[in-house]
Amino acid sequence: MATSGGSGGAAGGGHGDDRVLATAQQILKSLNTPKEVRDDMLLIFSSFDNRLSNITDLVKDGDPEDRFQSAEQIIQRWDSDAGASRRTLAWEDSPDEAAQYLSAIDEILRLYENLSVEDDKDRGLIERADSAIQLAMSLLEDEFRHILIRNTVPLDAERLHGSIRRVSLSFAANEGEIDDELDSFGEVDNDSSGCFHERGLSLGDDLCVDLINPDAVTELREIVERMIRSGYEKECVQAYTSVRREALDECLVILGAEKLSIEEVQKMGWPDLNETMKKWIQAVKITVRVLLSGEKKLCDQIFDEADWIKEACFNDTAKGCLIQLLNFGEAVAIGVRSSEKLFRILDMYDALVGVMDDLQAMISDDFVCIEAKGVLDALGEAAKGTFEEFEKAVGNETSRRPMQGGEIHPLTRYVMNYIKLLADYSTTLNLLLGSIEDELQNLQHKDDKLQIESMPPISQRLMLLLSCLESNLEEKSKLYEDPGMQYVFLMNNIWYMVQKVKDSELAKLLGDHWVRKRRGQVRQYARSYLRTSWAKALSFLKDEGIGGSSSNASRVALKERFKNFNACFEDIYRIQTAWKVPDTQLQDELRISISEMVIPAYRSFLGRFRNRLESGRDSGKYIKYTPEDLENYVSDLFVGVPNVLHHLRRKSS
Repeated sequence: MATSGGSGGAAGGGHGDDRVLATAQQILKSLNTPKEVRDDMLLIFSSFDNRLSNITDLVKDGDPEDRFQSAEQIIQRWDSDAGASRRTLAWEDSPDEAAQYLSAIDEILRLYENLSVEDDKDRGLIERADSAIQLAMSLLEDEFRHILIRNTVPLDAERLHGSIRRVSLSFAANEGEIDDELDSFGEVDNDSSGCFHERGLSLGDDLCVDLINPDAVTELREIVERMIRSGYEKECVQAYTSVRREALDECLVILGAEKLSIEEVQKMGWPDLNETMKKWIQAVKITVRVLLSGEKKLCDQIFDEADWIKEACFNDTAKGCLIQLLNFGEAVAIGVRSSEKLFRILDMYDALVGVMDDLQAMISDDFVCIEAKGVLDALGEAAKGTFEEFEKAVGNETSRRPMQGGEIHPLTRYVMNYIKLLADYSTTLNLLLGSIEDELQNLQHKDDKLQIESMPPISQRLMLLLSCLESNLEEKSKLYEDPGMQYVFLMNNIWYMVQKVKDSELAKLLGDHWVRKRRGQVRQYARSYLRTSWAKALSFLKDEGIGGSSSNASRVALKERFKNFNACFEDIYRIQTAWKVPDTQLQDELRISISEMVIPAYRSFLGRFRNRLESGRDSGKYIKYTPEDLENYVSDLFVGVPNVLHHLRRKSS
């Protein structure tokens, strides 16, 4: 019997449901009870069997007032059950009851449409309907808000930052830290291990995050639909934007873009400001391309039937976090201009440019778009003004302490490392920097003028800047009393500039002509060095004034010549081993030039007059060196410290 009954029930499940409904309807008709009691029984039926869960199925053919009262009681019961804890009612935990509640709202709205204020009988129902809808909307607004809160997905900043690092296009490393003040140039070089500046951080096009649990979207849409139908669009928008604005504010905190006043930003020291600017750059990219893009999609899903509402919700939601980001950008733009800030300001400018099209496509709020454009322009002006301040600082740097050994001046290192980084921003700087036709007259090398006139703005400005640097270096070379060291100093610095240019993107900006011309300068300085440093020593190796040919030359004159040459060579050796030429290529070229000038002349002079001196006594006092000895000693020059061992050995001999 059990098997047969079960089989029959399965086979005729549909008919069984009909019989249950029919039986329930028959019972209702036969009940001679007050309507309130009958409605309570209906609720008992609906909770007992899910086939009776939709109360309107039982009373759809009944009296409108009965149907209204049944729906009204469901709304009132939820309000009563929730009581003081309404704001924590677990809507998502009771899907059947939630569906029943929404059906009750639908029923009241349908009946409401057929009521007329002109009808005395309807006026009472209208008042009750208004009260029920108001009660229902209050609860729906709370539930809408709490579904949003409970289903908000926390931002995974580590994942986002990891994605940024994985798709980074490039990292440009400076050879040292840029000092806070231009008048304290640090002695830095390209073997520094620290990374001053990261460049080119990019965000993957496919990077996206869930802002809320996708499973909650359906419930949110159902609530939104009823609130809009009930005329509670404003309350719906307010509930949505209040929750989502707080969520986006929390995202900014996670990204490190904390809310700061203009005064707080301007009081920050450079290390802290630098870190905050870096976080801001990432936050702008993530906020627009990930968070707001996701927020736009979420608004489209939840408010898909009401374009103006989803537009209002998105604008109001996005406005808060965007204004916070823009306020920081403005604070940086109007801050004190100093050279170390330029790269970060350019990064901020580029970041804002990079998201501007997306921002304007998503945001229809003119105020926000105008603010964003204003901050972008302000950052551009700040970058331009900071570059101009840097130009002035280079020209006005007037340190009077000569570099020991004719070394590369910190100003040269600073400027070249600085503009090497600027080359990465050439596209942006070409947009921000204007032409400098009037200033071209100040170029140190007048023949550069014809070349520079056809160059883009960044190339023109760099040309002028380097010309200013060269003029400054020439003034600094005069701090050395020894003319030979003046030329070594200029060789070192101009050669350093050439190496920095040809090994970087600067070569494209300045052109081959600039490089060739400075190489020519270095050769000219080398010739001047050889002339001023070695002319006197070579003068002792000439035949004039020694009283005849190799066979009858005056021994006294020859002794004096060798004695003077030895003393002069030793003096040069003692002094110039303390001079420094850091570049090994330039160092080798200088030594070769010295050897080619001095060694053949000495070998020739020694060969002609050695026999004349060696025939006398104490010849070793005068012929102290072989050509090979001199070659060895020349190899000790420009190492930066005197070669004490060779010097002592020579003295002892």
